Amino acid sequence: MKIIGILGDIGSGKTFISRKFDCPVFNADNEVSKIYETNYSCFKKLNKKFPENIKKFPVVKNELIKILKKDVRNLKKIIKIVHPIVRVKMNKFLKKNSKRRLVVLDIPLLIENKLNKKKHILLYIEANMKKIQYRLKKRKNFDKKIYKELKKIQISAKKKKKLSNYVINNDFKINKVMKDVKFIKNKILKK
Repeated sequence: MKIIGILGDIGSGKTFISRKFDCPVFNADNEVSKIYETNYSCFKKLNKKFPENIKKFPVVKNELIKILKKDVRNLKKIIKIVHPIVRVKMNKFLKKNSKRRLVVLDIPLLIENKLNKKKHILLYIEANMKKIQYRLKKRKNFDKKIYKELKKIQISAKKKKKLSNYVINNDFKINKVMKDVKFIKNKILKK
């Protein structure tokens, strides 16, 4: 099984591009949402850490946003609770798909949380920063303060690009992206 780890800035199109590989994708953002909805143990830990906000199960994302707006340093406390659960889910995903030729890991903090291994193939999604900013501002719950805090805990785009085996320049045009994905996928599967 070949494992592709998708890297890139927030809003660069990692999730969109990961789906274009037409293989199983582990999407950490979706998994985190499921954890908030279904994992009572996570709720108890968040409730213990933030009793004034996290009062009932399931965890409501807007309450977490309020916690972050109150103090963006709370992000690290939330990550400490949620990321070990994400890691377990990722390992289950990899085990379940171990017979597949190719899988994709769409995990925003893949490198920062040391979830990648040497044998993983890293793909960096490069995109124009002005286009990214424009797209982010259109998101429903976009908050510039939280965005800046998230950027602080990520390694630089320059370093991510340097660590990557492949780079896709996402100009947000479907035909070019599809062509690049097809080329990279064929190259990986031939190795």
